[in-house]
Amino acid sequence: MADDVRNRGLRVRDFIATRKGDPARGPLVIRNDRDARSRLLTEGELAWVYGPRRGELATVRIDASIREGDVVVRDIIGVAPSEIVRVVKPDLDNRGRRPTALA
Repeated sequence: MADDVRNRGLRVRDFIATRKGDPARGPLVIRNDRDARSRLLTEGELAWVYGPRRGELATVRIDASIREGDVVVRDIIGVAPSEIVRVVKPDLDNRGRRPTALA
């Protein structure tokens, strides 16, 4: 599925870093509704975010103001603005097998 259009890389448009005591914290990926639908992701669902250095689970938030092909990430270690990431729905049917990071 790495070459599939539904799993193309997405550009990190913005990175939000929170601090201890902030009301909203933790790994989050904000994306366009059309991009989310193409990957069968819904609001509040967990998804793997694979960056150039590592992968991490993050909550999905859908925002129509985000341009298609871009994402905004919060508190995800190993990604920076303008890098390419992949956002993948976890495969809960095939236990123990995770998709590869960036092909």
